[in-house]
Amino acid sequence: MRRKITSLSDLDEAAGRNRPEAAESRAPQSTGGQEPSGGQQAPHAEFDFELPRGYLRTDGTVHRHGRMRLATARDELRPQIDLRVKENPAYLSVVLLSQVITRLGDLTSVHAGLVENMYATDIAFLQDFYRRINSEGHTRAGVTCPSCSASFEIDLAGGRLGES
Repeated sequence: MRRKITSLSDLDEAAGRNRPEAAESRAPQSTGGQEPSGGQQAPHAEFDFELPRGYLRTDGTVHRHGRMRLATARDELRPQIDLRVKENPAYLSVVLLSQVITRLGDLTSVHAGLVENMYATDIAFLQDFYRRINSEGHTRAGVTCPSCSASFEIDLAGGRLGES
């Protein structure tokens, strides 16, 4: 008989049954969302990014620079049982992004409420950035100059507009 998982704590409990280190995984993560691995981080487990517009806080502060970690299977499964996602499947990307963004400016606690208040341009950028680092393993993209037709690579994560 299969067990129906209906909450995030049920998912954590079900995942913990199969792993001996379950007690460690339930502890609050103080490593900024990184998985501990003997005190060392896997190479390229986190990627810096710069938002096109930036997150505007209520105090007027704009945060453009951030950091996103690679997603785990759990990151992809948890939004599937979130009630907000069940009510509105389009909310999945908001929940998923809130789990993998480890820093945004001086903010280290990124949650769904923060992500849902970002500009649509920034959400589109973050969705593409997520896809690139988790599918392709890098943030480079091949582009062609519309004027001279020269082909070259750019890094989507860094630099200001117009810089390569």
